[in-house]
Amino acid sequence: MAQRLATEYVKATMKLSEPQMHQFLRMTEDGRLHHRVKVLDNGCQEVVLGDVSGEEVHFPFDRIEGFYICELSCRLVNLHLTNVVRKLFVTFKGDGVVHRIYKGFTMTYVYAQGTVRKIVEKTGENTRVIYEYKNTLLELQHLFQARDVEREINRVYAEIDLLLDTRKDATADQLHQIDETLTRHQKRLFELEAY
Repeated sequence: MAQRLATEYVKATMKLSEPQMHQFLRMTEDGRLHHRVKVLDNGCQEVVLGDVSGEEVHFPFDRIEGFYICELSCRLVNLHLTNVVRKLFVTFKGDGVVHRIYKGFTMTYVYAQGTVRKIVEKTGENTRVIYEYKNTLLELQHLFQARDVEREINRVYAEIDLLLDTRKDATADQLHQIDETLTRHQKRLFELEAY
């Protein structure tokens, strides 16, 4: 199995409430890790998480509308620190891109709400999608709606055929009503074709 050389977080973001911020700090308490909190202007904070090896990661939290928002960009080498940061990122439903760098290739993970949505392997100039999240339920709903549209189009065409057959033997008054109905059906078909 390939050994990871480094992990890079690129514009990774997390949004924490006040209680989540306390939970975040509790989760960083570890025998091998230490953290310190720097209080900045406007209630902003920077949590510095360090490993006994000396490697550190800085989590800059801006206070916006009662939430702590962190935009993280960093490169980590230490495996223990990397695993703690990954756990924090997933627990607090982070969004962003994470590059796991190995000798000869890079695995790119795209996260949304703490869940992996896409994994891409890059080897030199070649890229290959390993995994991509598909919302099957949403796709089925779209398919079902498309079938509903097809059924309505068929129904409108059947009514148009009936109206055209009726039009042959219609009086002048009936012709006017039939033509108005045909015009409405024509507009409805145009709307349905847009789906």
